[in-house]
Amino acid sequence: MKAQETTGLKQEAFRDSVATISKEGNRNYMHPKKPKGRLYNLRTWFSVFYLIIFFTIPFIKVEGEPLIMFNILERKFIIFGLIFWPQDFFIFGIGMVTFIVFVILFTVVFGRIFCGWACPQTIFMEMVFRKMEYWIDGDSAQQKQLKAMAWNGEKIRKRVLKFILFFLMSFIIANFFLAYLISMDQLISYISNPTENVGTLISLLFFTTVFFFVYWWFREQACIVVCPYGRLQGVLLDKNSIVVAYDYKRGEPRGKQSRENHAKVAEENSVDSDADSNDEIKKMETDQPVAVNGDCIDCFACVRVCPTGIDIRNGTQLECVNCTACIDACNTIMTNVKKPEGLIRYASENSIRDGVQLRFTRRIKAYTAVLMLLISLLVFLLVSRTDLDARLMRTSGMTYTTMLDGRIANLYNLKLANKTHKDIPVVLKLESIDGEITLINAQNNIVKKEAYTNLQFFVKLKKEQVKGWKTPIAIGLYEEGKKIKTITANFMGPEVYE
Repeated sequence: MKAQETTGLKQEAFRDSVATISKEGNRNYMHPKKPKGRLYNLRTWFSVFYLIIFFTIPFIKVEGEPLIMFNILERKFIIFGLIFWPQDFFIFGIGMVTFIVFVILFTVVFGRIFCGWACPQTIFMEMVFRKMEYWIDGDSAQQKQLKAMAWNGEKIRKRVLKFILFFLMSFIIANFFLAYLISMDQLISYISNPTENVGTLISLLFFTTVFFFVYWWFREQACIVVCPYGRLQGVLLDKNSIVVAYDYKRGEPRGKQSRENHAKVAEENSVDSDADSNDEIKKMETDQPVAVNGDCIDCFACVRVCPTGIDIRNGTQLECVNCTACIDACNTIMTNVKKPEGLIRYASENSIRDGVQLRFTRRIKAYTAVLMLLISLLVFLLVSRTDLDARLMRTSGMTYTTMLDGRIANLYNLKLANKTHKDIPVVLKLESIDGEITLINAQNNIVKKEAYTNLQFFVKLKKEQVKGWKTPIAIGLYEEGKKIKTITANFMGPEVYE
């Protein structure tokens, strides 16, 4: 019993520490072997597409404005050409709630696929900086040799070249991130006059240093220590979540495949030592092998390619970002030993335990439907958002005015916010009742692009149209004969006594 407990403790010992920290508590630097395989090629092509979009969007304009911009200081946000002002923050609130729910449901169903395939940290680290490192320092073995090598001409040359390329790429990334905040045109104007924009230059150098620090030294620690999404994984995942998983039922017990194993199988199956039995053993040795061990030959290929240094055979772990490098490495080994691929694959814990193929269950379909519904709701809010925001208020301190011709007049203030890239001429018309609208400044009915405008106007109604202290009215806002918005208000008048 004690022996079993000791074995169990040894099997779970990997949970007591992380691979990036040594037993002495020092940083254990990872030198993963360069991945090769179908999934790595797919990730590479996806990353190329991803990077093209990232470096192209800041140059795309819609009616003179950037396609996407998040100007926090000026509280101006542009998403696919649509301008969002503080009046639209409720959409951002709903969007944030939608995003959080989306992350929860997506992770519950699909695990950390986002981390391995679309996270900017993973894309830049594995598909940009890591590739430069492989080009300069070589593969895993060469990197370790270079690290252990005494400082000489070769090591200095490689370290200097790597430093320059890493810092230059970090500077480029910092510039493009800043372009998403203030627009590319503004960034170019700042760079053109660095002496007049010292603050911007300092900010660029600061963020360049941060990016350089992350990709030169911090690396996978950003996913393990800093990123909250990785820590949420333990709460969000369940036994039906799709993760990168090792098929322990097929792979265990681990061990090398050899002829001794075949003989052991024959012995365990009570094969006698007569001539017929010897023929049977020879047949087992020459035909398709029947191994005592599972399909895992304990080659550690999956561990050597892992960028966070984990052994996926120990199960789902905090450090795993679902990069699929272990899948490609294992598939290559399985092909070489003439075993089926998929010993490590996308699967759920329950599908491996029950020995069935991963399939879309009703639960996964339901969660996916909820995700689509949330995305549809957010898209609807974005599409239905009006280009002209209007707030109508009666002038404070005033009730109503009786005119010489007997009509009743109310003075209103209308605050308009133009969220588009063009000027909008606004015409006001009474919708629900006959009357007259008179602008105090008739030349002030053009709302400038991306700006606010205040309109003051009188609404004049005949006395018999006024139904009492408050009469509801509706006012239409028209642009070149097309109604763009309807606003309502209360018209104040004298109390009517029966």
